Amino acid sequence: MAENEKAYEVVELAKTTGKIRKGTNEVTKAIERGTAKLVVYAKDTNPPEIVMHIPLLCKEKKIPCVEVPSKEELGAAAGLGLGTSAVAVVEAGEGAGLLKEFTQ
Repeated sequence: MAENEKAYEVVELAKTTGKIRKGTNEVTKAIERGTAKLVVYAKDTNPPEIVMHIPLLCKEKKIPCVEVPSKEELGAAAGLGLGTSAVAVVEAGEGAGLLKEFTQ
């Protein structure tokens, strides 16, 4: 399974059995507070400046960060009817096993 497919799956599982934060502002807060376990952001975010700080923040806080190609797919994985630029998994729920693959 490709890394982005795994990332979408963790987001989907966390949405139903754990906790996620959606949108750049919520994700940024989760990273700064250290509550994010995995951050997924969309490459096709426009303008790109909206998510440019996310990988740097994640690196600083040692939080796994995955870039996925599509905000539409990321929004769908997060249970939204529209695209989203970023999602943070706060509690993985049933996605905990998959999440471990990102933290090694």
